[in-house]
Amino acid sequence: MSTAISTGASTPPRARRGTERLLDVLTPAIPLARLEVMRRLISAFVVFDVLLVSNDVIGHAANPEYFRPTALARLLHLPAVTPVLGWGLLVVILASGALGALGRAPRASGVVLAVSFWIWMLYSQGYGYISHDHVALMVAVAVLPTAGIAGARADRVDGVDGFGGVGGADAGVLSRQAGWALRCIQLAVVLTYFYSVLEKSVISGSPATWANSAVFAFAFIRRGAPWVQWMLDVPWLFRPAQWALIALETMSPLALFLRGRKLYALIGVFLVFHLATFVALGIHFLPTVVCWAAFLPLERITARLRRWAGRRRAARADAARASAARAGAGRAGAPDPSRAGVEPE
Repeated sequence: MSTAISTGASTPPRARRGTERLLDVLTPAIPLARLEVMRRLISAFVVFDVLLVSNDVIGHAANPEYFRPTALARLLHLPAVTPVLGWGLLVVILASGALGALGRAPRASGVVLAVSFWIWMLYSQGYGYISHDHVALMVAVAVLPTAGIAGARADRVDGVDGFGGVGGADAGVLSRQAGWALRCIQLAVVLTYFYSVLEKSVISGSPATWANSAVFAFAFIRRGAPWVQWMLDVPWLFRPAQWALIALETMSPLALFLRGRKLYALIGVFLVFHLATFVALGIHFLPTVVCWAAFLPLERITARLRRWAGRRRAARADAARASAARAGAGRAGAPDPSRAGVEPE
């Protein structure tokens, strides 16, 4: 009987092995410090977003007759936004976002931020234009509060280094809660691009039809920056660029499987693409760009900051000790001013 138990324990059933592999994919164990940095980053960016990116909600209050709620807004029976409601949402988002960025009450502030920001975006997207650059950000604010219990262990780290405990003694502690939250953000980032290929296919009939069209030429005519207008004189550049974009968006799921330098190279390609579209057309995907951070070992950044801060403190302490020593030596070797010029008898 003992042999059978030992064999069964060492060789789990195939279904169990499959379930464990699936859990490793969907809920990877990651350092708590990575979750904490991501939570602070997203909270801070939401504050930036409602002030400078999706800052049209309060303005929509002047045109309630144009409100065309999306499916979720209709399900929630959201009324048209009013000035009071718009300003109230803004205050709540700014307050909860600030708390989250400072690492205060991560679960409570995260839940408040998620609810208020989702309502804000439902209003922002309910007046004739729906963008998909905020999909990953909305997923991020929704899932990060679910890892609040796990994050609390990181919050209790001694924060004497000035970084609020991020990357401290619990930096090596792993959590599947944190892994699930970041995996959801990663999936949202990837699907933002992959679904874009499907959308192009639905609108144009096939990816090839879209890639062989004049989409880029129209975009450059309509909103191209002065320094890229020369490309309109060489229109043969546009079709290869459109095919390259289709290929790039199609291979976005590779980000879920690559590791190390290959992953960083792929992320770099996407970031260069977004930089190019911003410089050439004024189109940015900043909310999605920020969410690419979910693929990065953010805890290493805080660890480096801790080491840098430690070296700075040590350098200041050494300088203070050296200054004190020089001052003491100067006082010990200095002549007594009251006996200046008096010869001993």
